[in-house]
Amino acid sequence: MREIQERAYAKLNLSLDVTARREDGFHELAMLMQTVSVCDVLTLSSNDEETVSASCSLHFIPTDERNLAVRAANAYRTAVGEKRGVHIRMEKRIPVGAGMGGGSADAAAVLRGMNRLFDGRLNRRELEKLACSVGSDVAFCIAGGSALARGRGELLEDLPPLPDCRFVIVKPDFSISTPELYRKVDSVVLRRHPDTQGLLQAMEQGKLREICMRMYNVFEDVPDRRMRTVSEIKGKLLDHGAFGAMMTGTGSAVFGVFEGTEKAGAACAALGKEYRFCAVTEPVARYMD
Repeated sequence: MREIQERAYAKLNLSLDVTARREDGFHELAMLMQTVSVCDVLTLSSNDEETVSASCSLHFIPTDERNLAVRAANAYRTAVGEKRGVHIRMEKRIPVGAGMGGGSADAAAVLRGMNRLFDGRLNRRELEKLACSVGSDVAFCIAGGSALARGRGELLEDLPPLPDCRFVIVKPDFSISTPELYRKVDSVVLRRHPDTQGLLQAMEQGKLREICMRMYNVFEDVPDRRMRTVSEIKGKLLDHGAFGAMMTGTGSAVFGVFEGTEKAGAACAALGKEYRFCAVTEPVARYMD
């Protein structure tokens, strides 16, 4: 038996645009994605039982095929013809139902870990292709860093690293159902869309303030009473000196971008008195070429 660990890093959306509804019922997206240092820790142990099993530090997380990490392990074994089994132990630190891609990050970490366990048979692009069969955001989480994601999230373009900054992430006590929010976005005419080209130019130039000025998430336009809380948190982050603030994914986590550690720490200390989850984190560069 061999045992390895993989970190499953969370993601934030620096922008999220829904550009069309597809005939297959999914949506065409354009998203600037950024890996951050909040992470789950996964331990993978190979065995000769020819099955995939899992355990999790959170009792309410399913550990069967409903879990993307288990699906990813089985997808890898099928793709490379691997008979040996694996046990996945998940230590969850990314908040659940936050729009931070915890499940996708876990699945991507499993794919990377399986590749390490079983002789590195697939390169990054092959892992990303396999990841697309597991879940929409899993492909991005294979290599992380900064990227533009299109389609369902599977069409990836690497971007220059984000300028040095800190994120303060706040998650209110509620979570938001992703399918529910997509149903709601289909029922409204969106008032505005992110300036994706302007964001890409600001990323190329490494201008943090201009990046923050252009951050936008169309799901904040959806008529939902919980968006009032999202707006309140954004306002508090901006009041504490954030260059910009936005909800990530379909929520419910909200983040603010700060130039330095001192202001970020002060904001986190203040908001941490009101919200159960509040953390300072930083960008993570691409970790697989």
